[in-house]
Amino acid sequence: MLTEEQKELVKATVPVLRANGVALTEYFYNRMLSNNPELKETFNMGNQRSGAQAKALAGAVLAYAENIDDPSVLAPVIELVCNKHVSLNIQAPDYAIVGENLLHSISEVLAISMDDPLISAWAIAYGQLADLFIATEKAIYSEHETTAGSWLGWRNFIIKSKIKESDEITSFYLTPEDGKPLPLYKPGQYITLRIMVPELGIKQPRQYSLSDSPSGEYLRISVKREYARTEDHNPGYVSSTLHQVVQEGDRVELSAPCGNFFLVNADNSNVFISAGIGQTPMLAMLNQLVTGGSSTENELTLPGKTEAYFSSVNQVKKPIYFIHAARGSNVHGMRAEVQALANENPHLHAFVAYENVVAEDILGKDYHLQGRLDLKQLPESYLPKDADYYLCGPAPFMQQQRESLLELCIPVERIHSEAFGPGGVAL
Repeated sequence: MLTEEQKELVKATVPVLRANGVALTEYFYNRMLSNNPELKETFNMGNQRSGAQAKALAGAVLAYAENIDDPSVLAPVIELVCNKHVSLNIQAPDYAIVGENLLHSISEVLAISMDDPLISAWAIAYGQLADLFIATEKAIYSEHETTAGSWLGWRNFIIKSKIKESDEITSFYLTPEDGKPLPLYKPGQYITLRIMVPELGIKQPRQYSLSDSPSGEYLRISVKREYARTEDHNPGYVSSTLHQVVQEGDRVELSAPCGNFFLVNADNSNVFISAGIGQTPMLAMLNQLVTGGSSTENELTLPGKTEAYFSSVNQVKKPIYFIHAARGSNVHGMRAEVQALANENPHLHAFVAYENVVAEDILGKDYHLQGRLDLKQLPESYLPKDADYYLCGPAPFMQQQRESLLELCIPVERIHSEAFGPGGVAL
C-alpha cells in the first residue's frame, strides 16, 4: 500500500503531467513498442500515428494521480477500460511489460534515477492500479467462459455478406468458421475485429459496435471508411482494408462481444440520439426493442436477461424515438432499415437532421431538419422526461446534446453515452 509520503510524491507530479503528460506518454509508447514489437498487433497503430493514444493515456495517468487518495471515483472509467482490454485479449502478464516501460519512461524523461523515491512511489501506485484492472478483467473473462456461445481470445469468422449502406458505410455480416453457436450479447455492445493490414504488414485490432440485435446466426458490424480528407487526416488502416481489400468469403478474427453501453430498460420509453456512424449501437438496441431479437426458444442465454425479458421486449409498445444527424443523405447509412421499422411499428418515431440537403431530399420524408441537430427544435413529445436517453457520436456532438438534455430538465441519471476514440484503452 502507498504510504502518505508516497501519495504526496505522486500528487506532486500532477503539474508536470498537466504540462508534459503527452510528451511522457509518447516517449513511453515509442519505448515499449520498440522493446516489444509484438504489441503492435494489440495497440491501434492509427492512434499511435495520430497521437490520440498518447493523449488518452496522458489523461488517464493524470486522473489517477489527481485521485490517488480515492481511486474509487474512477470506477466507471475503469469498467470502460477493462471491457476494452478484455476485447483485446490483454492478460495479466501484459501489465508487467507496461509497468516496466512506464517507470523507465518517467525516469528517463524526468532525468531521475530509478532509485529515486518518486519512481518507487509510482511503482506501488501502478501496481495497485494494475491489480484492480486485472481483478476486474478476470471477472469479465469468467463471464465469457460461462456464457453460452461466447469465447475467449480470438475466433475465426467468415464474411458472409458485404453490403454498401452509403458512400461511407458498409455492413459486414460475419458467421463463425467453426459453425458453433453465438452468444446473445447485450444490444449496444461491440466486438474487436483483427485483420492483416497490408500497408503495415501486421495484424491490427479495431472495436466496432454490433449494429444488429442478436440473431444466433451472424454478427453484423457497419463500418465507416475513414478517408484522408486533409493532409493532417490519414486514412484508417483497418476501415480502408475492410472496404477495399476484404471480400465475401474472407476470414477475420473476432473477440467476444464486450462493453458497458447497452439497453437499460426495454419496458421504458427510449430515446436514441446519434450522429454519423454513432447510430450503430443504437440500431442494435432499436432492433431488439421492435423485434425482440432472437427467439425465446433459443437455447442461448443473455447474462441478466430471462425469457420474461424477451417476452416483454416482444410486447413492448412504449414510445421509441430514433433521432439521427448526418452530413447528408449520401452518407446516411441504414436509413431505409430505420424507415421500414418505423412503418411497421407506429410507436417508433424517427427524426433526421441533415447539414446538407440536395434537391432529391424530401422534407418530412427523408429529413425533418436542415442544419445541425438542435434538440430544442424537436417536438416536445419526442423528449419525454421519464425516458432513458442514449447518446453516441463524436465527442463535441455528445457534449452538445447532453447539455441540451440537461437544459430541457432531463435527469442526468437517465442519460447514457458511448464514447468514440481511444479513450477506453488506457494501459
